[in-house]
Amino acid sequence: MKWFHSLRWRLFILFFLVSFLPFMFFSPILMGRMESYYIEQSKHDWLREANRISIQITQGNYLKDQSSYTYFESYIKGLGKEKGFDGRIVVVDRLGYIIADSAAADKGHTIMNKQVFDALNKEESAQVFIREDQEVMSAVVPIVDKENKDEVLGTVVVTAYINDIYDSLGEMRNQVYLLSLFTSFLIGLLSFFTSSFISRPLKLLMKFVQKITNGQLDQKVDIKGKDEIAELGNAFNHMAEQLQRVEHSRQEFVSNVSHELKTPLSSIKVLTESLLFQENVPVEMYQEFFMDINSEVDRLNNIISDLLTLVRLDQTEVPMNIKTTNLNDMTQAILKRLIPLAKKKDIKLIYQSHKEIFVDIDEVKLTLAISNLIENAIKYTPEGGEVRVILQSDLQDAWVSVEDTGIGIAKDEQSKIFERFYRTDKTRNRETGGTGLGLSITYRTVIMHNGSIQVESEEGKGSIFTVQIPIRQI
Repeated sequence: MKWFHSLRWRLFILFFLVSFLPFMFFSPILMGRMESYYIEQSKHDWLREANRISIQITQGNYLKDQSSYTYFESYIKGLGKEKGFDGRIVVVDRLGYIIADSAAADKGHTIMNKQVFDALNKEESAQVFIREDQEVMSAVVPIVDKENKDEVLGTVVVTAYINDIYDSLGEMRNQVYLLSLFTSFLIGLLSFFTSSFISRPLKLLMKFVQKITNGQLDQKVDIKGKDEIAELGNAFNHMAEQLQRVEHSRQEFVSNVSHELKTPLSSIKVLTESLLFQENVPVEMYQEFFMDINSEVDRLNNIISDLLTLVRLDQTEVPMNIKTTNLNDMTQAILKRLIPLAKKKDIKLIYQSHKEIFVDIDEVKLTLAISNLIENAIKYTPEGGEVRVILQSDLQDAWVSVEDTGIGIAKDEQSKIFERFYRTDKTRNRETGGTGLGLSITYRTVIMHNGSIQVESEEGKGSIFTVQIPIRQI
């Protein structure tokens, strides 16, 4: 049954069934309507024939003029033998006796069924019925007196076999079913062969997907046309590009982590070897080297702590402790902790807010994010500079802006500063003791709060970081 898993065979079966089943459903309805049409047409024909014979008998006055009975009888037989007439004519008098029969079989017998009785009693002027036990149709028409139209002298019963209608309908039914089967099979074959236009690019796409699964991320599909398959190819190429970016980012991240961890470890190793392989090292050098080693250990600890923070923030479902918080109080508490750092560089910390702002936030996480921004502003602002923190809000959002008069950021680097371990100046960053992860943590934290962060900067003039946070978290 492996063939069943083929797209082409599935399409063949699908199109065959989709076309064949409606044929099978509507064919009986069509044949039923055709049968009704032919039966009704036959009824009209035989009723018209019975009326014609009744009028001729009335005009000849055969039922009242007994002298012409012999001629009348032969006349009825002659009508039954006329070319194209395929029926039997029976004439019944008012008492129900058969007085003439084109088949000369039942003359003298009585016939008194409901249709004849109704015709003799003027209850039905003319009617046609089909016997249920056999494929026979009978048309019954009264014979009226030539001089008195209200007097019924007898009836004409024209009987004909209609099995030829059912035979024709049977042949037509078989032809319709065969045509339906053939048409459905033809549609299935056409879908089978034309499906290659669909399956071929899909198979090619599957090969590329398999290659990407095996780690070959540099795959690209050649796009032709503008149909749905082309859109799928474009989506695949976009996915491949995104995977390449993710892989490149992962490799760069691993490389940066390795480099960041290796630097303090190398320093520790050099310092410890200097102490181990030197004789008569003075106590002062031990103290100095141990202070340097302690500083490098702190650097390692900061890097690992920031990495663990990023790992927690990258989880699919990060627990958020959302509470309504006074943003003014939170910001002032951050500034209070950072005043000693600003005083070391004689930097002014300015706080501006015109009203109390209450927001739904995870205070611990957002405190870390805002602290990173303000601390960076202090670190990268020269002595005697200024750092300004401004709070604003409207009915929907709150904004925290951190402005500094620092060294600024180049235009081509502003879109990359939130990447992990990205540095505009690696030497400067290490001197300030940063890990290169602070802005990444800030960015991820703001996104978790359904907010955004923007940067405006000019080299030599300073930077403005603006954090937008919804006042209410939904």
